[in-house]
Amino acid sequence: MGLPRKSPSLLSVSLVSITIFLGSFPFVATAADYTNLVFKGCADQKFQDPSGLYLQNLKNLMQDLVSQSSQRTFSTAASGEDPNAINGLYQCRGDLSTSQCYSCVSKIPKISDKVCGKAVAARVQLSGCYLRYEISGFKQVPETEFLYKVCGSSSSGRTEFEKRRETAFNMAEEGVKSGSSLFYTGDYQSVYVLAQCQGDMGTANCGDCVKTAFETVKNDCGDSVSAQLYLHKCYISYSYYPNGIPTISSGTGETRQRTQKTVAIAVGGVAGLGFLVVCLMFLKSVVKKRSKKHEGY
Repeated sequence: MGLPRKSPSLLSVSLVSITIFLGSFPFVATAADYTNLVFKGCADQKFQDPSGLYLQNLKNLMQDLVSQSSQRTFSTAASGEDPNAINGLYQCRGDLSTSQCYSCVSKIPKISDKVCGKAVAARVQLSGCYLRYEISGFKQVPETEFLYKVCGSSSSGRTEFEKRRETAFNMAEEGVKSGSSLFYTGDYQSVYVLAQCQGDMGTANCGDCVKTAFETVKNDCGDSVSAQLYLHKCYISYSYYPNGIPTISSGTGETRQRTQKTVAIAVGGVAGLGFLVVCLMFLKSVVKKRSKKHEGY
């Protein structure tokens, strides 16, 4: 005679139910990674530092900037005393949260050490943030000094596209001047545009910097349907989507709320199913007891 088969426990049923419920709700993917390396600029001059003082100051500066990035999206710092002092700053993109800013900035010290080594000045630009440092007394450059650009493919409908792009550029220029964040994103007839200025600029100077960036990208990239251009204290990017601008999830906010709601629905479903199983088991037990009573008569 074989052993009696055990019914699945409520716990095992619940675990199976969780798998089914969570598997039946799609989770929204996050946006493109904002920590990708865009470019780096390293001074040719290296630290002459037999005592290691410069490198220690640089390490302290990096730690200070990374720490501040968890609280604000722009900040400056200095480390050490003249003539060994090192100054630095970071800037995060205006649409990033402070936690995303920290995640972005915290990756830069390691990258900087790898790509620039002991350079006396450097800038590392990621998709969502940049950090730069320089020794005290390092030669300063104009706010609109050209740094880097990327141009996309050419547009087939050049005239119409360029009109739309021009309007989008004007909107962005006015946007950074009228706002307080020195950051703008928007679109006009399928042209998406972004503009960001360094946090220590005034709104008027920011507008001038962005305007220079737009003029430069028109000259250098022509009728490219997309481009990124970086100046010393501001950068811009644009993309043309002839079939409409796609919806991009930020990975926070709405996406997280949907995920939490999905889990709540799943757990609620499991609880309901568990209650139903308990009721069925109870009814089965009652039926068995009644059957035994009838068999005893």
